[in-house]
Amino acid sequence: MSEFIVSARKYRPATFASVVGQQSITSTLKNAIERGQLAHAYLFCGPRGVGKTTCARIFAKAINCLSPVGAEACNECESCRAFNEGRSMNIHELDAASNNSVDDIRSLIEQVRIMPQIGKYSLFIIDEVHMLSQQAFNAFLKTLEEPPKHAIFILATTEKHKIIPTILSRCQVYDFNRIKVEDSVAYLKHIADKEGVRYDEESLNLIAQKADGGMRDALSMFDKAVSFCNAELQYKEVAQTLNVLDYDTYFSMTELLLAGDYTTALIRFDEVLSKGFSGQTFMAGLNQHMRDLLLAKGPAISLIELTGTLLERYRRQAEMCDTGFLFGAISLLTEADGKIKQSSNQRLLVELGLMKIASLGKKKNDTYSLDESYPLPDLPDKITPVGVNSVQVPQQVQAPKPVEVSQPTPVKSAVEPTQAQPTTPEPTTTPTQTAVRHTSRSSVAGFSIASLMDSAMEATLEKPKEEVKQQEPQAFDARSEQKIQERRAAVLEAILRERPRFVVAFEKMKVAGHTITVEVPSQTLYEEIMRSKTEILLAIARTAGVNGSLELEVKVNEQIKATRPIKLEDRIKHMTEKNPAVLELKRLLDMEYE
Repeated sequence: MSEFIVSARKYRPATFASVVGQQSITSTLKNAIERGQLAHAYLFCGPRGVGKTTCARIFAKAINCLSPVGAEACNECESCRAFNEGRSMNIHELDAASNNSVDDIRSLIEQVRIMPQIGKYSLFIIDEVHMLSQQAFNAFLKTLEEPPKHAIFILATTEKHKIIPTILSRCQVYDFNRIKVEDSVAYLKHIADKEGVRYDEESLNLIAQKADGGMRDALSMFDKAVSFCNAELQYKEVAQTLNVLDYDTYFSMTELLLAGDYTTALIRFDEVLSKGFSGQTFMAGLNQHMRDLLLAKGPAISLIELTGTLLERYRRQAEMCDTGFLFGAISLLTEADGKIKQSSNQRLLVELGLMKIASLGKKKNDTYSLDESYPLPDLPDKITPVGVNSVQVPQQVQAPKPVEVSQPTPVKSAVEPTQAQPTTPEPTTTPTQTAVRHTSRSSVAGFSIASLMDSAMEATLEKPKEEVKQQEPQAFDARSEQKIQERRAAVLEAILRERPRFVVAFEKMKVAGHTITVEVPSQTLYEEIMRSKTEILLAIARTAGVNGSLELEVKVNEQIKATRPIKLEDRIKHMTEKNPAVLELKRLLDMEYE
């Protein structure tokens, strides 16, 4: 039996052309060799297993080759043969992880002074250079900045951020990228064909994704899978060997969630847990699956790191999924993933997330309409619009009891005052005298619109043949504008008595027909005026003698400023009119107005 050599060593690239997934870097290095533009120091950095040390060795061999073929080494000259046989005296490798002291660097500096025996250059490859101590870095600085003409340094590291800036500034820095899944799959196919291993593409995709961009990791997993599967890679067996959940688990789970079948989904999740996988692993994989489905719905499908039949499978399932469902699922899974580490019951957290996603799928599949689930009668035209953003409630509807609702912020309000009405009107059983803005939570004299519509529907159900007369529109005084302008001073005095804070806004009010328009400098004052609009309009109508409805329009203009503050005497006058006991309190306590 021949000696077994792991694929990572056996198929380690020996030329620039065989390096996987780093074309931009290899092209730059080849151009530098061909033009003779060689720097004295290089820094190769990037994730593990992407070819940093391999490229350093290929580069070093090509530089010293006596008869290069373009930028590639000939592998036939004495320098190349010495390198291939591991006896080259011109190329030195130092493992900084185990040789990181000042003494080791001093020994390296002594070697730098020795001229090369064969070729033009002495090359020093320092792997894991970030492991050097601070003192070693400082001892290396001067030599790295001004080495002899025959010396070239190639530094390699996985943690660029740990290298001091003075070292970085002396090197040409090359950042190696993660190897793409498609590049890894192509190289694995090449090796499998050479080794006579049969495979399916899903198996190689799974290995490449599990390797997370590292070719060395991918080759190690490939060797492990070949040993387990006996030279024939089957997707199920490869997933079992690598201890990862297969794609079928996520495809079937997505189908169940789309159908809203949370019961079967929970059973499948229990099967996943019984195989030894954690809830967090399952949830992270499902989140990635949903993300890939979302990308597969459009031109962003190129961002999915999959190939062949598996990519087509994602495209088919993506057509079945609604975009809203995928967005909701990703949001729920991401939120649960952030909580799972702190959760005392991780299983319940994942199950709750699956049930929520299943509810999204159930809503998507609900096809029954409102008429099928709750047939509504044809309602007569009971609600007649009054102006813009206003509704008028019919007299035929019996008003229900007042309920608490959130205060609306309407734009307009029309009030029909009468001489016998008090300052603060009480709700009545005929709410036709007030027209207000109709919003989703608006109210009419203390009644919610929703409750009035419910009452209207009940009345119609009880008397389907009863004809309801349409309400007459609101009446307006044709001389509203003239009356208010003539008694403008009296109106402002009435507002001062009722709401002193509002005088500043109403001093510049504009009247057009039956509509009063004012501008306020802040949202706060706007909300206060809208809460008291009924009292204000009643006071204006009573003072000006308007016999009809009025509307109030309030605009927020942050650029205007109040023309004057409310004077002290105005506030005191208002307080004493409201409560004469204030004067007696002032006298007893011997207080001054401030």
